[in-house]
Amino acid sequence: MAALDRVKVLVLGDSGVGKSSLVHLLCHNQVLGNPSWTVGCSVDVRIHDYKEGTPEEKTYYIELWDVGGSVGSASSVKSTRAVFYNLLNGIILVHDLTNKKSSQNLYRWSLEALNRDVAPTGVLVTNGDYDREQFGDNQIPLLVIGTKLDQIPESKRNEVLTRTAFLAEDFNAEEINLDCTNPRYLAAGSSNAVKLSRFFDKVIEKRYFLRDGNQVCHFS
Repeated sequence: MAALDRVKVLVLGDSGVGKSSLVHLLCHNQVLGNPSWTVGCSVDVRIHDYKEGTPEEKTYYIELWDVGGSVGSASSVKSTRAVFYNLLNGIILVHDLTNKKSSQNLYRWSLEALNRDVAPTGVLVTNGDYDREQFGDNQIPLLVIGTKLDQIPESKRNEVLTRTAFLAEDFNAEEINLDCTNPRYLAAGSSNAVKLSRFFDKVIEKRYFLRDGNQVCHFS
């Protein structure tokens, strides 16, 4: 069997939001029994069928790079993280739905990855204001995933999900909200599964195909 082409997707977000649990669920369709803190970066692989069910269907490896660390880390740590940002093809931004600060920090995480050597400084979000120009030229597909949905009381769920919907709009990205301890949130055929598949298709198209549909010459 010929080796599969692959794409690199970063999984970014504050420590403790559930990135490792999410990656394990995405790659193995199983709950991670004993999650631990990620030091540096952990890489796992998901097999994805691009344009599944069509004549253009092709199988790819999706490398999910779970980057550990805190957005408030020292500059030396940020510089260390920068090596993981090379040659990225997509970004999954992960936040804890019960922690508003983790949602706001997604702006910093995305800018750190997209700017690579130019670490963001200052406050990027003030009183809910957002400078869309910071992402105006971004060509990297983004997906926003909120975790710990099960921990939000029903009485507050609409309020929280309305707020995070604006977050996804700022990034011009689709959003998925789930509980990483329940695989049913990503069940085949569900709206979440469709969004995820659509995101991976977009990442593959940006990596391997031109706008007119012609395949790009590339080197592994």
